[in-house]
Amino acid sequence: MSSPEIASLSWGQMKVKGCSTTYKDCKVWPGGSWTWDWRETGTNHSPGVQPADLEEVVKQGVKTVVIGRGMSEALQVPASTVDYLKKNGIDVLVLQTEKAVAEYNTLAAQGVRVGGVFHSTC
Repeated sequence: MSSPEIASLSWGQMKVKGCSTTYKDCKVWPGGSWTWDWRETGTNHSPGVQPADLEEVVKQGVKTVVIGRGMSEALQVPASTVDYLKKNGIDVLVLQTEKAVAEYNTLAAQGVRVGGVFHSTC
């Protein structure tokens, strides 16, 4: 299965190709996507993205994970989260969300087993 293209991004809204849901924050992986509900893991802008936020994506056998920190990069990504991915043999890119979506879509179009978590507001 290939990673789905992110079809559109605007403040507070993301659409994934082939999915009827409009997301505020989302997770994507080869063959699927899902709402990224921060309440499930107690995530906040600081300290930011937790390894638990990425487990669902990692389980899909991705080779690269792209993390979108928000339009104004308010969402933090602690070193422990990056280390978690690297220890699992996964390349990680941490970018402003618009840049993250562009990079994710480029990798997906190249056939890379890429996943991501994206914050579409601040």
